[in-house]
Amino acid sequence: MSKNLEVEICCGSYYDTLQAWKGGAKRVELNSALHLGGLTPSLGTLRQVKKNTGLKVICMVRPRGAGFCYNMEDFEVMLEDAHILLENGADGIAFGCLTADRKINEKQTKKMVQLIKSYNKESVFHRAFDCVTDINEAMQTLIEIGVDRVLTSGLKSTAIAGAETIQYLQKEYGEQIEILAGSGLNAQNVQDFIRKTDVKQIHSSCKGWLPDMTTCSEDVSFSYRAKKKNACKEAIVGDYEVVDVVLVKKFIDMATCELAFEIEKEDEKVLKICYDNTALPEK
Repeated sequence: MSKNLEVEICCGSYYDTLQAWKGGAKRVELNSALHLGGLTPSLGTLRQVKKNTGLKVICMVRPRGAGFCYNMEDFEVMLEDAHILLENGADGIAFGCLTADRKINEKQTKKMVQLIKSYNKESVFHRAFDCVTDINEAMQTLIEIGVDRVLTSGLKSTAIAGAETIQYLQKEYGEQIEILAGSGLNAQNVQDFIRKTDVKQIHSSCKGWLPDMTTCSEDVSFSYRAKKKNACKEAIVGDYEVVDVVLVKKFIDMATCELAFEIEKEDEKVLKICYDNTALPEK
């Protein structure tokens, strides 16, 4: 593993970014409404993050849930949001615009990249890429337009499932555009994934849950977490997702360590321990 591997933590709030920062992250993707796949964050959130952390912040610009085929009104809002976020310290913008036939919307993508580049910031095409019909055509289009980075799970629901495609994208296009792999990566699977794909950048949510006892009353529920029937009348384990600082530390440690050993414990559980090569005794 390389210590130069870049790790990005997906955050949905100012609280999340503080956990990512405390856990050792240097870059985050800042969103709101992660339960919808991530929408544009508030200006207040961005300002707090830039004021109180040293994080590099890539702001999501996505006006609604569902897909990525945007009408004129949607896209006008996206451009305005991107402008406001860049004016207030965003280090880059993550976005994705597709046509109805699931190709890169070149016109909208060019306009967004031009705006981002006018601020000398980074342009990231997010997982809208995972909905395209032709990955080679899409990748070549993004390279021609000048997109800096693509976030992808290899056209599958998780990066683990899409590892073969991600390996191909890294090998075929990694010298022309940055490949950021994300979705479903954690401390337990990240080392094997990196070895298989040879990616240089990874993205994880390091997600935990916190309770909010006002989420459910006897007859009303505002929960968005999948729960079994009558769950509101039972003990609440967690009602909203957050970044877990412990998971961030573990993820970064495992992703950037040089060697990992599996040690069998007395209770037969396997513990994976990460070592830095510099700490190993000379042979």
